[in-house]
Amino acid sequence: MKKLLPSLASASLFIIIIVAGSFAFKAKTPKILVFAKTAGFHHNSIAAGIPAIIKLGQENNFLVDTTTDSTKFTDDNLKQYAAVVFLSTTGNVLSDDEQAAFERFIKAGKGYVGVHAATDTEYDWPWYNKLVGAYFLRHPAQQNAVLNVVDTTFIATKHLPHVWKRFDEWYNFKDTHWDDVHVLITIDETSYTGGANGSFHPMSWYHSYDGGRAFYTELGHTDESYADPLYLGHLLGGIKYAIGK
Repeated sequence: MKKLLPSLASASLFIIIIVAGSFAFKAKTPKILVFAKTAGFHHNSIAAGIPAIIKLGQENNFLVDTTTDSTKFTDDNLKQYAAVVFLSTTGNVLSDDEQAAFERFIKAGKGYVGVHAATDTEYDWPWYNKLVGAYFLRHPAQQNAVLNVVDTTFIATKHLPHVWKRFDEWYNFKDTHWDDVHVLITIDETSYTGGANGSFHPMSWYHSYDGGRAFYTELGHTDESYADPLYLGHLLGGIKYAIGK
């Protein structure tokens, strides 16, 4: 009987280590908040985007909460998240206090992802304009166009073809801050009708901003985007960058 005691002790210690390790792993799993409030145009593709992002989280080891409730933007609630995704938000979606809490969130080293109409959001908030990188101006009819991937090494674009042909709704922008961001994708205005930004027309970019990280992609108007492996890989890379992976 005495000879079994060391083995039992070793086994118990091994189990304790495994259990403790499991708790530590869960504690380190990053969590993001997908925010999809609209005070202007409401994109039907939000309903496709939310489950697609949840699935990306399940497959890539991050947790996903979703909300359209701006009162969730408090210091106490936001501190649990590594990044916030503005999924085709439109109009004025945050109060002054909620804006201040989100600014503190970014300044604390956290991340932001803007998807499609995130640039059609908060036109009276200069800080947000610099965070997202531009504001929406207008768009032509949805159509096919040619995208040029100008950075083929970044996590959100390294899997993409250098020339990417796809169908979507293509924004023109105003109040741009493209000199302050790292551009990932541009659109060839000669490949479609209605472009208004000229020969240099960015569609996706990222940058460090005010202590945190920001990624934006104009793509994602259509429901079909959220079943497209190329687009989902692009969005996933942006989320991972914002999280800090």
